[in-house]
Amino acid sequence: MARKNVGLTGDYAVAEAMRQIDPDVVAVYPITPQTLIVEKFGEFVADGIVHTEFVPVESEHSALSACCGSVAAGARTMTCTSSQGLALMHEILYIAAGNRHPIVMIDVNRALSAPINIHGDHSDTMGSRDAGWIHLYCFNGQEAYDSTIIATRIAENSKVYLPVIVGLDAFNISHNTERIELLDDNEVKDFVGEFNPPYSLLDLKYPVSVGAYCLPDYYIEARKNLQETIQNAKKVIVEIHEEYNKKFGRNIPAIMETYKMEDAEYAILAMSSITGVAMLAADELRSKGIKVGVIRLRLFRPFPAEELYGAISNLKGLAVVERADAYGGASAPIFSELSGACANKKKMPLMANYIIGLGGRDVKIKDMTNIFENLMVNVDKGEIKDLRQYIGVKG
Repeated sequence: MARKNVGLTGDYAVAEAMRQIDPDVVAVYPITPQTLIVEKFGEFVADGIVHTEFVPVESEHSALSACCGSVAAGARTMTCTSSQGLALMHEILYIAAGNRHPIVMIDVNRALSAPINIHGDHSDTMGSRDAGWIHLYCFNGQEAYDSTIIATRIAENSKVYLPVIVGLDAFNISHNTERIELLDDNEVKDFVGEFNPPYSLLDLKYPVSVGAYCLPDYYIEARKNLQETIQNAKKVIVEIHEEYNKKFGRNIPAIMETYKMEDAEYAILAMSSITGVAMLAADELRSKGIKVGVIRLRLFRPFPAEELYGAISNLKGLAVVERADAYGGASAPIFSELSGACANKKKMPLMANYIIGLGGRDVKIKDMTNIFENLMVNVDKGEIKDLRQYIGVKG
């Protein structure tokens, strides 16, 4: 089947995927740098290209609230947000997951205020990491397009039935134009299929209760069930990625991508677009005979502890490079997760945590080579005194 190759920004690529999915309801509030998605999809609605009920609301809190109502009524539902918008949704994030609402949310990853900043880092979704949503992070615009389609299948799978966040980096991906291979409309419709919810609040013949009051004698059981469901979702996430890749000739990793890790002694672990810079730094050091590699983490929730341990266990040193921080915490989010996951492992590399690119600061190849070199020096010393380091800080 013939496919189009077009030049699109990451935001417009997501809007195209949403057009092809043609969800029943999209409830949104615009916020930079996500607004382009809302504007473009709004054009599709106005032109009658999609059959979506487009709900422009007065805030992001209202947007996600409307999504919860629509999906509970049996409608395929999507939304988009960024930064403070996701923060304003925080209360409803827990409700969406706890009530098992399979909403797909596109989040254009942007720094949180204060000070005010509209540029990219992962502070927003990392601040919402424990709400019970599945988290996928994109490498480029092509992956943002494909992930929007994949996320719909994951969320609505009967063994999952949970909300999914698809994260793409502000400006680096959202506003940069790339060559995007679009699937045929019918291919997408066939892949996502019809939404067949197991219940609907509008079904008077089979009434259900959603969001019921839960006393202490059953609350912990409900939360344990949510934890088990999201952990078990990993198998489905892998299966759906494999199906998508096989069907459409893609090579999108479900959990992580490894680069030159076969014989690596030192590695950088990172997420999203900055991983490409780390790969270029690895090429540079490899040309000098230094055995380094890169791990790109794509799936953050559920956290793939076993897979990551398998990738790092034979290393001498690991640099966990993050575009977010945990203020007052011992380390940033990914480092904390990995440390906890590997707490009782006997064989572990020395690990250090590097904070980079906050608020959209450029991440350069030299920054990544410096991280590799700093890691190697510390490993040679046999200890890492400065567990958390900030890269590129002035003064």
